Amino acid sequence: MDDDREHRELQERVMRFRVMEREVTDPLAIGLLHDIVTELEAALEHPKE
Repeated sequence: MDDDREHRELQERVMRFRVMEREVTDPLAIGLLHDIVTELEAALEHPKE
């Protein structure tokens, strides 16, 4: 159950960062947010064991 909750929380973080990525106008911020989203998505695909 705890894994399900952690997975859900990670999905929510990804969605929040995606929204921020779409809303910001600073090119540096967009790049940084994109990197964060990429790393979070990788964590979703390869959960800790």
